[in-house]
Amino acid sequence: MFTIQPKRVTEIRKARGVGRPRLAKLSGLTERQIARLEGAIPSTGIHTEDTILRLASALQVRPETLMSTEALTSEDFLVVPQSRCCSRC
Repeated sequence: MFTIQPKRVTEIRKARGVGRPRLAKLSGLTERQIARLEGAIPSTGIHTEDTILRLASALQVRPETLMSTEALTSEDFLVVPQSRCCSRC
């Protein structure tokens, strides 16, 4: 089990211009799970490796970036190009 830094997920998601619905779709997680990961809904704070890998892949960051307490780099805030989506997420 691993621990994700909730504020870090929110910072990276917003900096990259990705909303919770879009992040949920990209990661295969639910919007409720994303809200929990960001600390908006109470959770245990412990997550599986699969959850971290899905989230990291969707945000295009290294998994360690989501768990670390080290300062974020400018690469962590690069905007990810968005593709057109017919479901308007």
